[in-house]
Amino acid sequence: MPLSENTPVIVGVGQFVERVDNPGYVGLSFADLAAAAAREALADTQAGAAVAAQVQAVGSIRTFEESGAMQVPFGRADKLPLAVARRLGIKPEVAILEKVGGQSPLALLADLGNRIATGAVSAALMFGSEAISTVRHLVAKGETRDWAESDDPDATGVEWIDKGRGFEGTLSAASIAHGIRAPVTAYALCENARRARLGLSREAYAEAMGKLFAPFTKVAAANRYSAAAVKPMSAHEIATPGERNRMICDPYPLKLVSRDQVNQAAALVLMSIKAARAARVPETRWIYLHGAALANERELLERPDIGAYPAANAAIAAALSQANVTADAIAAFDFYSCFPVPVFNAAIDGLGLAADDPRSLTVTGGLPYFGGAGNNYSTHALASMVEILRGKPGAKGLVGMNGGFQSKYGAAVLSSDPREWPGCLSAELQAELDAVPKAAMALAPQGNGRIGTYTVTFAKGVPEQAIVIGELDTGGRFVATTRDATTVAAMLERDPLGRPVVITTGEKANSFAFD
Repeated sequence: MPLSENTPVIVGVGQFVERVDNPGYVGLSFADLAAAAAREALADTQAGAAVAAQVQAVGSIRTFEESGAMQVPFGRADKLPLAVARRLGIKPEVAILEKVGGQSPLALLADLGNRIATGAVSAALMFGSEAISTVRHLVAKGETRDWAESDDPDATGVEWIDKGRGFEGTLSAASIAHGIRAPVTAYALCENARRARLGLSREAYAEAMGKLFAPFTKVAAANRYSAAAVKPMSAHEIATPGERNRMICDPYPLKLVSRDQVNQAAALVLMSIKAARAARVPETRWIYLHGAALANERELLERPDIGAYPAANAAIAAALSQANVTADAIAAFDFYSCFPVPVFNAAIDGLGLAADDPRSLTVTGGLPYFGGAGNNYSTHALASMVEILRGKPGAKGLVGMNGGFQSKYGAAVLSSDPREWPGCLSAELQAELDAVPKAAMALAPQGNGRIGTYTVTFAKGVPEQAIVIGELDTGGRFVATTRDATTVAAMLERDPLGRPVVITTGEKANSFAFD
């Protein structure tokens, strides 16, 4: 049976990188970087001008600055999708700014695909960028730029859709009060909770993290779009703290942490089959979505198992089922890898894959090595996956996208095999996840308990603060923190998992000491 003429297909992909140490470096803005990747994506269709003329919807992934994660002193485009469209000579009918999170490329892809599938638009362009490396480089040199620009959608009749930041339910007031603010802190707590469940020593777990990411460095070293020159590293090099691999947050030295200092951009072009044929885009460029799912996790302290990621496992299983394929039949993977734990949870624990799977767990090289391009990383993964699948007709690829603090997960299965637009599963999955009871928090924790997970944060290599989550002997979960130097040192000297502690309720935050 022939496919609907409104079936969306990915027909073009583009990536762009500007390294500060490369000849010809000029320090492009966020909008300029995104426009460069978008031009590459349009050219990749092999019918660039004809495709651009049909683009009716544009959408961008939120930059870290638009997400509130950093401040850029040079100003910015107030409506990035329109700033990029203007650079390309595209006059869209709809412009979308997506929510925060590493899962947002799938959310935007699904939105634009639905608009095409329903006939609302015939072609769409999505993109994202980060220029954090240039911002830091210029500030350090005392240079300035003027990146401020404005677009008025009302003046041009464009439907402007800002979906909001979408931080709701990501971190509770209690988490924030106890120092769980930065991603590295939250992920460290998840990582050590997983280690506790597996019963592994610090040394054994560090070796496992190194072995997980060592193959990623080889892929990144061969990727021309990597944010910086990368050399393949051994598991020992990655996981062993040292002068060039300082501790950031227990159990993470620097080389296990996502690299946000990047100047990278990526873009995708989607069209209906009818529009792609009208523009004469060769069918060898077409890639179809076969399965997709999005799911949200509970807030960190509410999760029954802080070291697990049920939302990721559910989203991946749903996407594979929708695509009618098993993990064994997937030809290529990319798992969002800001830190080891989301990869462990999705790929190793969830799908039973091995760290050294010959198919590789990444097509880019991963966020610590290829580059952690903010919320936009998985647009790079999708672009790379499309290129791989074009060279493997009929093969299927899986991209896993993680957002927040193991808070949101998206999974997409792609292939060159024709497929009606499947849409993106979400509501039914979410209802099942939400039906699981929350962890019971002690309202005013006081007395004896045991550590279930922990982390120690470092400032320039010096231990600074300890955070613990555990269970009171009388029942109920607690969270507590301390900056007492003796206690912090004791946390590092001896594995604190399972150790007894005394909890004292505080006005703003609970504190702990060893029993």
